[in-house]
Amino acid sequence: MNLLQTPLPTLDDPHVVVPAPGAGPGNWAGAASAVLVDGVTYLTYRERRPLAQGRGVATAVLRSTDGITFERVCEVHREDFGAESFERPVVMQRSDGGWRLYLSCATPGSKHWWIEALDAEHPEDLPAGRRTVVLPGDEHVAVKDPVITLREGQWEMWLCEHPLTERGAEDRMSTSYLTSGDGLSWTRHGTVLEPRAGSWDARGARVSAVLSHDPLVVLYDGRARAEDNWHETTSVARGDATGQLHADPDAPVLRSPDSDGALRYASAVRQPDGSTRFYFELARPDGAHDLVTTLSPA
Repeated sequence: MNLLQTPLPTLDDPHVVVPAPGAGPGNWAGAASAVLVDGVTYLTYRERRPLAQGRGVATAVLRSTDGITFERVCEVHREDFGAESFERPVVMQRSDGGWRLYLSCATPGSKHWWIEALDAEHPEDLPAGRRTVVLPGDEHVAVKDPVITLREGQWEMWLCEHPLTERGAEDRMSTSYLTSGDGLSWTRHGTVLEPRAGSWDARGARVSAVLSHDPLVVLYDGRARAEDNWHETTSVARGDATGQLHADPDAPVLRSPDSDGALRYASAVRQPDGSTRFYFELARPDGAHDLVTTLSPA
């Protein structure tokens, strides 16, 4: 798959799926992931407010028959998990037909994050589902914002990791690769995508979507400076024979033309006709971020 064949998000007439919860910086709807099941798109995102108003306050699951207009299925709140904030969730149907919602949870009063899963038979029942801490993190690393695929019984995860070993530099991020037989107990296989000194992604590199498994092609978020935290932009990386990911030097760096330039947390959903519908968090002129969708042809 070369660059001409790689579907990418565009800024041609983006449709707002969920508007920011308020005007101005720190009001963000996004960090979404989505999946297509039996012609229905299930999408999950976090609602984020400014620091003084609670940060990531809730995670919602929505569904749509056209991928554009959604209805709310369920919602969970940070207080129910003892979390100070939520970041990127993942909603999936298990191979046995049940459903799972992964949550990125912030430990109060710290820079630490962990990942927890909710399991239920139906999407509507996820808030009361069985809870499992799948990746606790530790005093050395915070874990959040997973990208998860399930193929023929094999679970794969690309995980954002923030090192906690240097005070004041916890915003740094890289991506590791993990596998699992059940999506709950994971084996880490090492770091596969790292920041590049002197480049637009010098401060962080976080996989946001898998465009292709064979060959491995992903979208990823990056930023150059600590000051760019929360304002990441997006480009393409490709896997080598070992699964290590390398930034594509020919790929554009996608950014919003407005405000802080943020175009981040892209999720890709391949459609039956071969086109790809993208969902991503996009900065507005007032500094808020909307959750938007665009369609890229086959």
